[in-house]
Amino acid sequence: MDRETFHNCCSLAKMPRQIHQQHCSSHFIEYIEREIPYSKFFKNYLITNQPCMFSKRFTEDWNCRKNWVTIDGKPNLQRLLHEFDETPVPVANCSAKEYNSNPKQIMPFKEFIQYWREYIQNGHSSPKGCLYLKDWHMQSGRCCSRCRCRCRWRCRRTCRYEMPMPRPLEMPLKRQLPKKSLAAGDAAGSAAARCRCRILRQSLLENRIRKRAQSWAHSSRRNFPEHNTYKNPIYFSSDWLNEYWDTTEVDDYRFVYMGPKGSWTPFHADVFRSYSWSANICGRKKWLLYPPGQEEFLRDCHGNLAYDVTALILQDKGLYAQFEEACQPLEIIQEAGEIIFVPSGWHHQVYNLEDTISINHNWLNGCNLDTMWQFLQDELSSVQREIEEWRDTMDTWHQHCQVIMKSCTGIDYGEFASFLKTIANIRISFLNSCPRNADNCQDLLAESLCALGPHHAAFDLQRVLHIFENMLSNEDFKRLDPSALSFKPEELLQEIREAVRTIV
Repeated sequence: MDRETFHNCCSLAKMPRQIHQQHCSSHFIEYIEREIPYSKFFKNYLITNQPCMFSKRFTEDWNCRKNWVTIDGKPNLQRLLHEFDETPVPVANCSAKEYNSNPKQIMPFKEFIQYWREYIQNGHSSPKGCLYLKDWHMQSGRCCSRCRCRCRWRCRRTCRYEMPMPRPLEMPLKRQLPKKSLAAGDAAGSAAARCRCRILRQSLLENRIRKRAQSWAHSSRRNFPEHNTYKNPIYFSSDWLNEYWDTTEVDDYRFVYMGPKGSWTPFHADVFRSYSWSANICGRKKWLLYPPGQEEFLRDCHGNLAYDVTALILQDKGLYAQFEEACQPLEIIQEAGEIIFVPSGWHHQVYNLEDTISINHNWLNGCNLDTMWQFLQDELSSVQREIEEWRDTMDTWHQHCQVIMKSCTGIDYGEFASFLKTIANIRISFLNSCPRNADNCQDLLAESLCALGPHHAAFDLQRVLHIFENMLSNEDFKRLDPSALSFKPEELLQEIREAVRTIV
């Protein structure tokens, strides 16, 4: 990023997102045939939050496109079986609905391949349903230990692993919150209140299962040889989400998906309202995309998001009163080798039109950091509404809200602040040392920062500074227990200002 782009984008990024989005049509998608300057992608797609498609030229040298695909363009099941064999993988059943998602199980990779072969031989059908291997952390040999659920909280797709359920199953807060009757006639016993309690209980239970699965997955890791399966395109290299979670050495948001013809993913938006990119290694997908805000017309009378936006039930005006106000989705066919960029907060539903393998990343950076912060504020407000009745009876009500929020979304305000601190410290350190070229960089992260340049690091710091200043004026952030933060935000902000001053 050069100085001119830095100044232009800093001013544009401070505009309310709806203002700079209204000038961009949501009824077409631009196709990028050949390489373009990073600055053009940054200004035209990241800042403006618009989708685009990259041609197969961008993946033609990936090893997985050579090794995982047969001569006739089909998944090379034998090669994959040889590489991954007994590896445990998360598999969803697309033929079943569980809340607003599909139930998942863990199975050995070879068992899934056996199923896939039988499914193809049976004319793409099976009494087991349509199974879809998804959210697999193949690079690290992890199972999906940090899956995001598509329940009401819209934050995590939860894997419901086939393992002993944790006990007790009751909502953990039962031991802490004052008991209130849910009998008929009680204000807290209304259908809406019972529904809210079930949602909270389910969200918290899912988090317990996820933690049990995380422990199980870590104990059964397989150390794969270095596959060099693919290369992360430079356009997606400013990836704070994976940068941060890589430092924790616990998780990441890089996934492999493998599914037969007919497998699909229900309507959703990505974790933390992040960006995503998805590369088809082989096969074809159909995407239905809705711009941010349109999802509000696709909720039922209870506020639940549609599970399938093509279902006839959405035409029931008594249940989906605003469905006719929604715009037509942006329908995209993604061919083998192509990469689609899905912007922040764009809800989507995806179908595999053929036997398909894809690689997917969730990611965010300074361009959509404000969207993540707004998402977290909305999530906390939802939790606060759900347990409002206990506010006056608990001295630690606000802390409990943070606990529930983290159980439902995977992050709370304290960890979000730590996330920003980590990103800022890496860039401050980079600007202080600032290698002149990528050849002098010691690791992939430093190499990426070198390739993007010091002005990009300064832009990142400006965005962290902007969000931190906003957080310091947020009443819920002010209520955090001081022990929730391992640093003093004001001191970090001063460091950021000094580091940016050396570039600006």
